[in-house]
Amino acid sequence: MTLTEKLLARAAGKARVSAGDNIWVKADVLMTHDVCGPGTIGVFKREFGKTARVWDRERVVIIPDHYIFTADSKSNRNVDILRDFAREQGLPYFYDVIDEPGGQWKFDTSKGLLKRQYGSQYAGVCHAALPQKGHTRPGEILFGTDSHTCMAGAFNEFATGIGNTDAGFVMGTGKLLIKVPETMRFRLEGRLQPGVMAKDLILHIIGEIGFDGATYRAMQFDGPGVASLSMDDRMTVANMAIEAGGKNGIFPFDARTAEYVEARTRLNGTRSHYEPVEADADQAFCYETVVDLDKLEPTVACHPDPGQRKRARDMADVRLDRAYIGSCTGGKTSDFVEFARVVRGRRVAIDTFGVPATPEIVHDLQTTRWGGETIWDILVGSGVQMTENAGCAACLGGPVDTFGRMNTPLKCISATNRNFPGRMGHKDSQVFLASPATVAASALAGHVADPRALVA
Repeated sequence: MTLTEKLLARAAGKARVSAGDNIWVKADVLMTHDVCGPGTIGVFKREFGKTARVWDRERVVIIPDHYIFTADSKSNRNVDILRDFAREQGLPYFYDVIDEPGGQWKFDTSKGLLKRQYGSQYAGVCHAALPQKGHTRPGEILFGTDSHTCMAGAFNEFATGIGNTDAGFVMGTGKLLIKVPETMRFRLEGRLQPGVMAKDLILHIIGEIGFDGATYRAMQFDGPGVASLSMDDRMTVANMAIEAGGKNGIFPFDARTAEYVEARTRLNGTRSHYEPVEADADQAFCYETVVDLDKLEPTVACHPDPGQRKRARDMADVRLDRAYIGSCTGGKTSDFVEFARVVRGRRVAIDTFGVPATPEIVHDLQTTRWGGETIWDILVGSGVQMTENAGCAACLGGPVDTFGRMNTPLKCISATNRNFPGRMGHKDSQVFLASPATVAASALAGHVADPRALVA
């Protein structure tokens, strides 16, 4: 069996499953957030009763992150709905925006968009917060009401996005009916060269198979090249499995996985026991290919979908209005470090916005020093507009007062994960997806640019 098949077989209590089987699996974690949480809660109460209790309060994780730093009253209200439910159910893993259990969330526009407006429990973007807070463990099943839940597949678990109705059912029963997906294998060899990042790897793959090339399939990334990828790298790759239509993305377990998970579960006091899975020798795949990491180049996904792949060096004629670095895919500490490596000592030529994924990343950037300056100061000194309000921000548009949102037709190069029309705001805007290094080089040039000459 493949990695995905072994995980699902275990969760179903079966010795073996095959692609196409319909099975009931037990969930280890259910995650929801402020966009889908109220709807999920509504389904749960409608179907199980207004006084029903969740199946296991230790396994429900609620992380407000999407439409947070906005004056939109309905967005603010959604956080309050989550707080009321968490208090009613006694949920220990609700990462509130505010510290007052009985309070209400309201964004203060008078303080502006750059300075921190959250309490001590706020966790930031759910997909980056889940591993940081110790909720991603090898061998487990993670369901989340967000398509990019597949990011947790970096940790050798089956992680996939589900809708509110399915989530309401999981909330009440801890189970879900799943069709076992076929598995596509991407064998990685070699190592990424300077100026080339994990984002270039996944954009290359999506460009090969198309933005629907993995529809309802598992994308398994293995081979000797995996050893050279950090956990941040693996998260970037697994995150965008959904951009190819994938049901999930998954990596094998190794010492890097163990080091990260054991440190995070210990730090946060979350469940520390886990049992990773290893693929069988006789795995059956519906598709196999080899990707030579040594040969990859800085890559850009052009408007209007993630499958429109081009090499950055062939796109110098594309003038840009805006650059953006952030989101679960491109807002990690390592992403900002690579961005800073390119812009250090230089000045961006276009409006450039930076949104760290979590408060922990904000702290990393503001305390890590490089040649006498913090990473944060290097970015701000280069002209990047950095906000301390970690969250999804303009990655998915949001209300019109969202930081970095495109409210007019603009061309933006972004380290985020999706570029369908209207994704980051105005329906006539264009979004070009690229690695943080390519976004940085392009921000300096004012047009799409290859970063390799700047990091040599």
